[in-house]
Amino acid sequence: MEEYNVLVINPGSTSDEVSFFKGARELFHKTVRYSRADLQPFETLKVSAQYEMRRDMALAALKEHGLDTAEVHAVIGRGGLLRPIPGGVYEVNEAMAEDLKSGERGDHPSNLGGLIARELAGKFGCKAFIADPVVVDELEPLARYSGMPENPRLSLLHALNQKRIGRHAARQLGKQYWECRLIIMHGGGGISIGAHKDGRIVDVNNALDGDGPFTPQRAGGVPAGGLVKMCFSGKYTQEEIKLKLKGRGGLIAYTGTADCQALEKYILTGEVVPGSGIDPEKLSREKAREAVLAMAYQIAKEIGAMAAVLEGKVDAIALTGGLAYDKIIVPEIKRRVGWIAQVLSYPGGDEMAALRAAAEIALRTPASVKKYDAAGVPVA
Repeated sequence: MEEYNVLVINPGSTSDEVSFFKGARELFHKTVRYSRADLQPFETLKVSAQYEMRRDMALAALKEHGLDTAEVHAVIGRGGLLRPIPGGVYEVNEAMAEDLKSGERGDHPSNLGGLIARELAGKFGCKAFIADPVVVDELEPLARYSGMPENPRLSLLHALNQKRIGRHAARQLGKQYWECRLIIMHGGGGISIGAHKDGRIVDVNNALDGDGPFTPQRAGGVPAGGLVKMCFSGKYTQEEIKLKLKGRGGLIAYTGTADCQALEKYILTGEVVPGSGIDPEKLSREKAREAVLAMAYQIAKEIGAMAAVLEGKVDAIALTGGLAYDKIIVPEIKRRVGWIAQVLSYPGGDEMAALRAAAEIALRTPASVKKYDAAGVPVA
């Protein structure tokens, strides 16, 4: 079977990753982390202003490793904040590029992934793709109801890793992904918990800034009445409220840190990791443990809700992302939800390998590649 050479571009909030794969073998991987000083000139500008800096970093990585660009079969970038689309692999076309540039659906560095992939693919004479961006929307009609017609529930999640783990779990179960009913939790700075049925994510919490459990950095589904009172109390600006919801909410609000590894070490040994933000004079080990268990409790509640979505017919529950390494959170989740279905663990989230695999699917089965049109609705 022919091996395909795939270049993967993954821009993040404060870093960029570039990998080159020959088949499934990663020949090189480079991560560049940007300091606050590096990004300070762009603070008041759209993310598109960072395009040249991040593109040039990718080109420098290729030059550094002596890559023969004639060998590249495809370039795939991390998907950005586009219009809602079903999961799958998409070729980067003009309509998608325009939406990624405009940032109308949200201005995030991941928008640059498809744009950089498109330019490099043009130089190399190959195709550019994205796969399973955070805007993947496969919700069933009932899942969209929120109680407020003006404010429907949205699908914003770690779709790339959830779909990847769905396929892994299915193989472990001896099935195909589209034959399974799965509940998948991706836990990192944000947490998404999806109900997967017949190859589609039919319900999921809004992991970006909406409902669901609180996370290391996000408040999750807070009491609406209390939030309204805070918003109109005059004590907080709009930006301060936004930070309480995302950035300074969740574990960091209760413990002073969003570093779950540091919290785990403090709870289990009493050792404080320098620079973690943990202050033993303000936070006892007992209170730290209670806050972590409260997050696990809320994750378990959301998993239970997704079990109801799947009518109790659940083949497996899968835990992934950085939180799946945690020695306190994982056992607590398993204790609370193990009666629903077997719980599988896939710690971490290899986005680069997932994107490579998506590009290979596109190259092997061109008919499976979806196209993004001006309305954000995939055609043919």
